[in-house]
Amino acid sequence: MCGIAGIISQSREILTYQQLKKMTDAIEHRGPDGEGQWINDSNVVGLGHRRLSIIDLSDAGSQPMHYLDRYSIVFNGEIYNYIEVREFLKTKGYTFVSDSDTEVLMANFDYKREKCLEDFDGMFAFALWDKKEQTLFCARDRFGEKPFFYHQSNNSFYFGSEMKALWSAGVPKETNNRMLFNYWHFGYINNSNDLSETFYKDIFLLEPSHYIVVDPNGKILKKQKYWDIDYKNQLEKIDFNEAKDTFFRLFETSISRRLRSDVAVGTSLSGGLDSSSTVCMINHMKVNNVEQKTFSARFPNFIKDESVYIDKVLNSVNAKGISCFPTTESMLANVQEIIHHQEEPFGTLSIAAQYEVMKLARDNNVIVLLDGQGADEYLCGYHGLIDSFFIELKNKDKKAYKEQLETYKKVHASNQINSVSRRLRNNFLKEKLSDAQIDRLLGIKSGIDNFTKKDAKKDLYSKYKNEQFERKYSASSLNEMLYHATFRGGLQELLRYADRNSMAHSLEVRLPFLSHELVEFVFTLPSICKVNNGFSKYILREAMNDIVPKDIVWRKDKIGYEPPNNKTIDGLSLKNYLVREIGL
Repeated sequence: MCGIAGIISQSREILTYQQLKKMTDAIEHRGPDGEGQWINDSNVVGLGHRRLSIIDLSDAGSQPMHYLDRYSIVFNGEIYNYIEVREFLKTKGYTFVSDSDTEVLMANFDYKREKCLEDFDGMFAFALWDKKEQTLFCARDRFGEKPFFYHQSNNSFYFGSEMKALWSAGVPKETNNRMLFNYWHFGYINNSNDLSETFYKDIFLLEPSHYIVVDPNGKILKKQKYWDIDYKNQLEKIDFNEAKDTFFRLFETSISRRLRSDVAVGTSLSGGLDSSSTVCMINHMKVNNVEQKTFSARFPNFIKDESVYIDKVLNSVNAKGISCFPTTESMLANVQEIIHHQEEPFGTLSIAAQYEVMKLARDNNVIVLLDGQGADEYLCGYHGLIDSFFIELKNKDKKAYKEQLETYKKVHASNQINSVSRRLRNNFLKEKLSDAQIDRLLGIKSGIDNFTKKDAKKDLYSKYKNEQFERKYSASSLNEMLYHATFRGGLQELLRYADRNSMAHSLEVRLPFLSHELVEFVFTLPSICKVNNGFSKYILREAMNDIVPKDIVWRKDKIGYEPPNNKTIDGLSLKNYLVREIGL
């Protein structure tokens, strides 16, 4: 895990080592273990890097890295299956001087060009200069775990892991008023119809599963999506026990690969099904018989505190549980730092609790943290997705629909935290960052509303009222809705939060549920494997039934990562505060 930056420009005033140093200094927190800058012989392309040493701690793993006197790269992320890819490349005659995944990436690019991306199980963003072709190849991982921002102007191309790297190079920090309008009036954090759009004018985010090719004049020659899921390619019938075993095997493989590290690895533990499954699977695998370190946020005396479930997991595995106790005061004390690292608005107080958990892990000398994010979106873990299952089932089999609906109501009749009526009242994906949820945010008190003049809001509304992002997404099947949630909806915001919060503490977060092999498999399964007998995430629950405490496997409530005091500020006050502090 690292921070990357770079420039392509014909101007020797723009492309200098001093400029690259400014860019990498701006993202020093992403890589405190080393730095490097490189400019090619013709002074057209410059690459900068900040290193967080995870794999191959020697100098051989330093970047920018060069290969075959042809390729130069800056790489942020991990290729978890680099060992398998490296062994294959050795059979093709390739040799290696390091044990790093970065060198494997360049060798595979030499062998397969852009198709090399299809081989990688990983999270990554990188820029690779090809001296022979005189092109910069830039790519981002399938789900968008690692960021890649870029800007074009005056025949120059700038890129970086964070926008502050671009700003430090002189890229203008100008507000994108269309994004501001949609945030101010509707609470939208991103444009799900165009994930490249940011809150800043002419600064773009390379979309997940995409690559671009840039020429020496800073022109993008090609932009291509290299991977997608066909959510319509769904099996009608399947042997459930066989599917359950396959799910277990793929999840186990994903965790095994994500434990590869030359530094200490820990796990986050919220008490929910996903993080508990990760902790219990590691325990089941008996990795080196080493005691795990888990990191949790606890909220004593809060109705949604999950300490009882955290303790159930810890009592069932060989692990040392380490906890923090976020309070309104402690979370507010971190708000300015969080804003600095996030760079764009956010919409949930859980981001501040997550920030404290990340800090806790780093303070305990853990540099890699496994986390349970990602499963809710493609396994139907959110209440707002359940309706799509029942609508689909009603259209296919009315008898089965009635039976499943009655079972669901009975199972959740005693759930006081999330009522059945609330879960079933909408038939579209409710965005997690709506005004209603922003009303639950950050206890920042009084006076903030007034900093922005009402006239300015009216002007913004008049100009952009016809440019509201379309968010009420209707789908003809559960799989289509899960696809939208995974690739266009709230997961993108959550991945941004996790990347910035972890990198703020020079910590790498790895997500076992975002193995593309696992996700591809789940999308082929019938909907009944995802929702059945009153429970969502059905195949995950069944697969984990023998290794996770049953009180957690068959929990009826879905709490999420929610701290107390979420309603101490109304949505408008939060928006105004963030707009002011971020500088929009």
